[in-house]
Amino acid sequence: MNSMSKKALSLFVTGTDTEIGKTFVSSALLRGFVREGLQASAMKPIAAGAFELNGVLHNEDADQLDAASNVLLPPAMRTPYLLKEPAAPHIAAALENVTFDLSHIVDCHAQAVQRADIVVVEGVGGFRVPLTATQDTADLAVALKLPVVLVVGMRLGCISHALLTAEAIAARGLTLAGWVANRVDPDMTFPDENIASIREHLAREHDAPLLGIVPHLSPTSPELAAEQLDIDRLLQTLRALRSESLTNTQPHAQR
Repeated sequence: MNSMSKKALSLFVTGTDTEIGKTFVSSALLRGFVREGLQASAMKPIAAGAFELNGVLHNEDADQLDAASNVLLPPAMRTPYLLKEPAAPHIAAALENVTFDLSHIVDCHAQAVQRADIVVVEGVGGFRVPLTATQDTADLAVALKLPVVLVVGMRLGCISHALLTAEAIAARGLTLAGWVANRVDPDMTFPDENIASIREHLAREHDAPLLGIVPHLSPTSPELAAEQLDIDRLLQTLRALRSESLTNTQPHAQR
């Protein structure tokens, strides 16, 4: 399939917290897009926690995303900021004398969407992880101007985390394209009731659909998880948002 160039789709994946399966669900989304015949690429713009392999720095999350993609981006484009210390980004960046430049990430994303039909951009940690003294990952999502998919780690306290994150996404003027319930805690009590509560609130308050419930899988399998996701519905939403965006940016005389 030929690249859709400037019409390529893209989305920003965020989570209710760290360690709730954001990379796993992002990989599942990529496998779902590939299954639909799309050329799919991934970006992990900021990754903290790198290891050296054959003289090359790697990050586990970025490697997982690459494994689920069928169009690989150059490492410097996929992950513009790869930090060695496995810590909060602003802490790791300070240790390595790195300053995050959101415009550089935006430029890398602009190049990425020229190479694929769809680009999945995975954030770092939750939605408002500090990057600098004045910017956080929410500012990154705004700079990229992307619709957001929220991964909710199903465990005690997830309802409040989900609703607060959705509220923060809306407060930044971003569209919540949908959410995924990820069963990270297999022993969670009343998971169905929790999912139903989040589903009702996010549908009513943000018109955001539940895109799927990913069961606890051991070992993890992005392919199996992809089967639980409503990829068609997400693609329809992303295409509608892209069409709306293109219409809104056209000069009045051309409408």
